[in-house]
Amino acid sequence: MNDIRRSILWVVFGFAMVLIWDKWQIHNGKPATFFPSSTPPAVTAPANGAPPPAADASLPSASTSTPASAGAGAVPGAEASAPAAATRHEVTTDVLRLSFSSEGGALVGAQLLKHAQASGGADRAIQTPFTLLSQTGQRTYVAQSGLVGGSFPTHKTPMRLAGDAPTTLAQGQDSLQIRYESAEVGGVQLVTTYTLKRGHYDIGVQHEVRNVGGAPVSPQLYRQLVRDGSTVESQTPFYSTFTGPAVYTTEQKFQKVEFKNIEGDKASYVKNASDGYVAMVQHYFATAWLIDAGVARENFVRKVADNLYSVGSLASLPAIEPGQSQTVQARLFVGPQDEKQLEVLAPGLELVKDYGWLTILAKPLYWLLEKIHGFVGNWGWAIVLLVVLIKAAFYWLNASAYRSMAKMKAINPRIMEMRERLKSNPQQMQQEMMKIYREEKVNPLGGCFPILIQIPVFIALYWVLLSSVEMRNAPWMAWIHDLSSPDPFYILPLVMAVTTMIQTALNPLPPDPLQAKLMWMMPLVFSVMFFFFPSGLVLYWITNNVLTILQQAHINRRMGVPLKFNIPKFK
Repeated sequence: MNDIRRSILWVVFGFAMVLIWDKWQIHNGKPATFFPSSTPPAVTAPANGAPPPAADASLPSASTSTPASAGAGAVPGAEASAPAAATRHEVTTDVLRLSFSSEGGALVGAQLLKHAQASGGADRAIQTPFTLLSQTGQRTYVAQSGLVGGSFPTHKTPMRLAGDAPTTLAQGQDSLQIRYESAEVGGVQLVTTYTLKRGHYDIGVQHEVRNVGGAPVSPQLYRQLVRDGSTVESQTPFYSTFTGPAVYTTEQKFQKVEFKNIEGDKASYVKNASDGYVAMVQHYFATAWLIDAGVARENFVRKVADNLYSVGSLASLPAIEPGQSQTVQARLFVGPQDEKQLEVLAPGLELVKDYGWLTILAKPLYWLLEKIHGFVGNWGWAIVLLVVLIKAAFYWLNASAYRSMAKMKAINPRIMEMRERLKSNPQQMQQEMMKIYREEKVNPLGGCFPILIQIPVFIALYWVLLSSVEMRNAPWMAWIHDLSSPDPFYILPLVMAVTTMIQTALNPLPPDPLQAKLMWMMPLVFSVMFFFFPSGLVLYWITNNVLTILQQAHINRRMGVPLKFNIPKFK
């Protein structure tokens, strides 16, 4: 009876895992893997040149928590694309190719010259640079700024390039500046100056607010990132990463805001702060407005139009007398989630590379991985060596688990004989089994607990490899040209499946035949997923499997347990 109950529980557990996986896929905006429903209609950004539907663009006033009236704290909505009259100015540095628009002086295009647009290519030299910011009929992802609190210049106000307007960071030149000036609007002129530096993905942004009218003004300055809600598709249906706005403050740390929560007006984040940043995050890349600590601001996340969202901050400026001006500084980060660079730019900025609840374990693992890479110069071999070090650190813990498994394997023939002899008397069978365990001093769960302790470490390493932009287009050897893409010839997944089967065969079979079959089927089912996983992740699991097999075989030999593969009979 107990065996039947356990078998039923195993089946229920397996079915529950399938359902949970499907629910997780749906939660991340992907179709269910095992029980797919009808495919939802695709959502696209507003069409080129079409103004967005009217949206509630009001933001909290800097001095009150109640919504501000139109023209006094209301940030204008973002159009899907600039009107025909707007012109663009392209600037190239050693790492960025940027496109600025005369409409509001906004940054409407950004290509990362050190990162290829597509991953997985053998000949990366012919690949185009990765496009992060864009404003087209299919995509909207831009950085904007402007003034509210009156009829002042906004990100929709026409601006003109001032000065020389350089287009390239020349050899030997460390920085260049692009300055946009608005006409007088409501007695105020806004001058926005971008400073680009060699080797930097952070852009200095200076806003100078000039009072050219005859009365004092007290405008508020907003900075925002606007993008469509289309998520960045993973290369496999078996995992997904976060795409959307994020707000960081020392009060609540890193807070992600899902697009669906913005739609449902359920977005939760710190709205009033004097530090931190606002960001748009996607797999491997991010943008963020970085404002100096001590500057009071109100963070906002809102829906601008259909499938168009913004995240930003609103800050009050001191009263500006006629003929006077006020200058404020900020930085705009547009680049890859390179953890070492992010850490020095702003407190907490490295958290845009999201490890989730295992950050406390993942960050040291990334640090060690990066150090190993600095020694071997290859990310694939760095992964192999890191897994070797982790297995070495847990050697004695694993040895305890494998010794327990070896004892179970040694007495397994006695257990099977006893089960066959007492199959008509389940109660006595259970008593005899427990007696054998006591006589042999075997704990059936002794092999589980040491392994369970290590699971968080290996999950953290999984997220390190999945999240690290360094893996993107990083070759390992021979046919593996990109550790972030699946193996093009499925060699690594096949090796993974074989090592998983060998590892399973070295373990003692459960006494119950159905449980034994399930124990074999589950690794085979999950091995299928590795055919679609990034090569770096598969390489990590293969290395772990091989080391586990070697240690397990070594312990079995030392304990006198014959090297025998335990394979259940499938009838």
